[in-house]
Amino acid sequence: MIATAADIRGIGFTSQRTRDRMVERLEHNGISHPDVLDVFGRVPRHLFVDDMLQTRAYEDVSLPIGEGQTISRPWVVARMTEILLEDGPVSRVLEVGTGSGYQAAILSELVDSVFSVERIRMLHERARRLFKALDYRNVHTRHSDGGWGWGSQGPFDGIVVTAAPERVPAPLLDQLAIGGRLVCPVGTRRGKQSLTVITRTRSGFTERNESDVTFVPFLSGKS
Repeated sequence: MIATAADIRGIGFTSQRTRDRMVERLEHNGISHPDVLDVFGRVPRHLFVDDMLQTRAYEDVSLPIGEGQTISRPWVVARMTEILLEDGPVSRVLEVGTGSGYQAAILSELVDSVFSVERIRMLHERARRLFKALDYRNVHTRHSDGGWGWGSQGPFDGIVVTAAPERVPAPLLDQLAIGGRLVCPVGTRRGKQSLTVITRTRSGFTERNESDVTFVPFLSGKS
């Protein structure tokens, strides 16, 4: 399958006008990086959700994508992306948790290479087909336990984790380049989760908390 221009453009609730309104909301809610806003105006989020939910694709809400997983609300995806880019261009990024593929698609327009790992085979295969249909040639996917990262492709200038562990897996920190930045929701499912930013320095790691968030829990293994 190859996505046509009409598929990408959308109509009605999936039209460019609706997408532009989403971008306006993102900007109103504090997203300021011009390249991030531009990409959100171009990437067709409606193609990353189920057909029955496409009319809600450009609302600022998370939506189910099957297998107990969700596509994160646009503001969260935008903010995580903006954090990665706040010190300038980024080349190689690891995404842990491909999910719908939307975060990887956004990143693919902003960095040189995206390496995305997904533990659930059905989601991995569906996202891989969509990347091919949309011609995202710089997105590389792998069906694997996300806690292992993708060591053979590291180190990475940025790492984005799209599920919440109680603590960041050590292999992900090991695969972060000096000066690289990891963005990850940390916390328990029923307790408080915080969007955490970890930067690797020559002497260790620095950490800051951005905001309270709600993500699905980080699970080990493959399915």
